[in-house]
Amino acid sequence: MIQVELTLKRASASRLSGQWSVDDYDVLADCAVVGRIFKANAAPVGSPWMWTLAFGHYEDRTPTHGYAETRQAAMAAFAKSWRRGAPDI
Repeated sequence: MIQVELTLKRASASRLSGQWSVDDYDVLADCAVVGRIFKANAAPVGSPWMWTLAFGHYEDRTPTHGYAETRQAAMAAFAKSWRRGAPDI
């Protein structure tokens, strides 16, 4: 199986319009936005970072979103969910 590299890009650099927090990132795979990681205003205590797969990229992946203590932990959880539904190549 070939694993597609996931990268983070600040929302302010990725999205053309709007004002974005410094703690708001798009997750890219092959230059396409496949999800988002951001510091949520309303989150469980101790887990302020939310990660979510972008609509249209759920396929057989679960879970599709979650919370984490750090941005790095959110990225790890995102990657685990993303790879869970990855096709064998």
